[in-house]
Amino acid sequence: MKSRYTVKLSKIVQEHALTPVHLSRDYETAVLTTADVNRPALQLTGFYNYFDPKRLQIIGHVEATYLDTLSEEQRREAYDRFMAYDIAALVVCHGVKPSAACKEMAERYDRNLFTTEQDTSEFQADVIRSLHNYLAPRTTIHGVLVEVYGEGVLLMGESGIGKSETALELVKRGHRLVADDAVEVKQIGKDALVGTAPEMIRYYMELRGIGVVNVRHIYGVGAVKPETGIDVVVRMEAWQKGKAYDRLGLTSETEEILGVKVPLVTIPVTPGRNLAVILELAAMNNRQKKMGYNAAEALAAAHDQAIDSGLF
Repeated sequence: MKSRYTVKLSKIVQEHALTPVHLSRDYETAVLTTADVNRPALQLTGFYNYFDPKRLQIIGHVEATYLDTLSEEQRREAYDRFMAYDIAALVVCHGVKPSAACKEMAERYDRNLFTTEQDTSEFQADVIRSLHNYLAPRTTIHGVLVEVYGEGVLLMGESGIGKSETALELVKRGHRLVADDAVEVKQIGKDALVGTAPEMIRYYMELRGIGVVNVRHIYGVGAVKPETGIDVVVRMEAWQKGKAYDRLGLTSETEEILGVKVPLVTIPVTPGRNLAVILELAAMNNRQKKMGYNAAEALAAAHDQAIDSGLF
């Protein structure tokens, strides 16, 4: 996955507890720009067509066993060709100790070289997951994100419509605040979005007439969550007289965020409506739909069957 975002190599090294064998002069500023990784099996045999040196390079037990079958001179030549490319870094897995030729060429070309005791497939899966998270496409949305019954609910609407007040009522009812005012959204999969709050304003909430409050300090750690998936978007808007609102739920609307279509519910706001209860219902209804049950469709089917049976 190509990305316009970067993550420091040192951050990945620290996160995965990699053991350094040789660090390049620019190690502290070195960055990774792609979530793809590469196991250079073909490259070590001399085939470099379509080789991307910017990927994190991983040598496992298979590659190490192949290299052991080579003579010392052949092994040195293989590593010489490989390290001549400006590779991001090389990680030798499975507790395999880098050969003298590997260390020699890493020092000659000043390449980052690490080892890990972790199994190759396990490390590859873990590091790809990390890179996808750090390099994921992202955007910042004006809204409020709360987790309600395990469903990530993104509240959107005009400033002053009551998003923060509704989120506060949900927190008081036992649900959790993720972000208020600004929601950082990442696309972590083809159809998966995750939202969090900017670090500076995390767990803070602004309420008109009160000011800024820290929800975690007031309601405790059980009232907040660092991030959550975005399962449904609720657009809050002032009630417009004469506008036709969906009363049955047979029409499915979506909100597109980073190319991902998320179920959308539009809720008209009027004095006296208990929005927190409505949002709880919206979250539970969305979960039911994901589990294959749609109340509106079930009612429509029952209605059609009754007509066909001559009951109406």
